[in-house]
Amino acid sequence: MDIRIIIKLHELIEAERTGTPNELSNRLGISVRTVFNYINFMKSELEAPIVFNSQTKNYNYDRVCELCFKG
Repeated sequence: MDIRIIIKLHELIEAERTGTPNELSNRLGISVRTVFNYINFMKSELEAPIVFNSQTKNYNYDRVCELCFKG
């Protein structure tokens, strides 16, 4: 997992600017399958409450989510 992609994905989710998985893969420069891998990693390992809203066609956090990447 590339921390830079996780940070960018987190920022896009917070801003509600992910779009569909296809749009998100284009924004991040990775495949759709890799988008799903990152989302699954964030959900399982980072306990990020990520959900896909089919009405807005965006990934969102279903509650407050603060990820700290500074050491």
